[in-house]
Amino acid sequence: MAFDEIDETGLQQVNDSMKMLMGELNNFQDIARYVTPLPGEIPALDGVDIYGETIPLNGIVGGDHIVYVDFKKRYDLDARIEKARGRGQDDVVKKLEECRFKAGVAVADVSGHQITDALLAAMLHQAFLMGAIYEMDYYGNITAKLFENLNTRFYNSSSLSKFITMIYGEISEEGHFQFLSAGHPMPLVYSRKYEGIVDVPEDRMIASPPIGTLPSGRDIDRNINESVLGFKEEYELNEWDLMGTGDILILFTDGLVEHHRNGEFYAPHYLEQKLHEIRDLTAKEIFYAIKEDLIAFNTPDDDISYVIIKRH
Repeated sequence: MAFDEIDETGLQQVNDSMKMLMGELNNFQDIARYVTPLPGEIPALDGVDIYGETIPLNGIVGGDHIVYVDFKKRYDLDARIEKARGRGQDDVVKKLEECRFKAGVAVADVSGHQITDALLAAMLHQAFLMGAIYEMDYYGNITAKLFENLNTRFYNSSSLSKFITMIYGEISEEGHFQFLSAGHPMPLVYSRKYEGIVDVPEDRMIASPPIGTLPSGRDIDRNINESVLGFKEEYELNEWDLMGTGDILILFTDGLVEHHRNGEFYAPHYLEQKLHEIRDLTAKEIFYAIKEDLIAFNTPDDDISYVIIKRH
């Protein structure tokens, strides 16, 4: 009798522990969902159509993440311009004025695709947006310095077994695309004129190591950071002026280009075929048409994220 009572007591304790664990997990998922971009955050630009989402492997949250920066929506540009002008900061005023005609997109990929990997993605989300506020106040735009600071912060706080690849780019209403890559796959460009995905010269595809893997070599705190693998060079910007009317630019995580079936990859061949079929659709329609096509191609085995940027 006593043994049965102990056994039942132990079972109840296990059940209580499981309920508490599931509650904590559900709470974590709710927090992770909160930093998922909402439809209203997608930038609106004259002449440029933008849409993208993350398709998490587990159907809830994962290690992929997207951040949209519509400068006109996120920041009071008029107030910042007035303040900078009052301080005689003409260079800051000029940069803030330019923000009216461009938008930013960040696509990140935390190594792994577990629910808990969303924690690093959420950390990056908050750190990026907080840093962006200071950048806007002091420089009038987002600079490569922000990513040097993010790299140092994650190097000092993240496990070496986890790293983050990231691409951040800004698209202007004229179709000019400026971006930096931290170990992230380079964008793809579908040309309406040439009816296919075009090659971009290698000197316009400069990449740096992933976020948090190597400390920045020119960081002011360099002397207090130790690294057996050395230090990384400063982030370099890539400048693309390839977007003509009807062209489609795609930012993505490696889940898209590594999506395969029986050893055959979905991109670029099948992706290019699909783009040729749907090139006249809106960015949102293109996104969902590709999503349907790649799932029909094979069941994904990784998180997949991509953003469609179309010039019209």
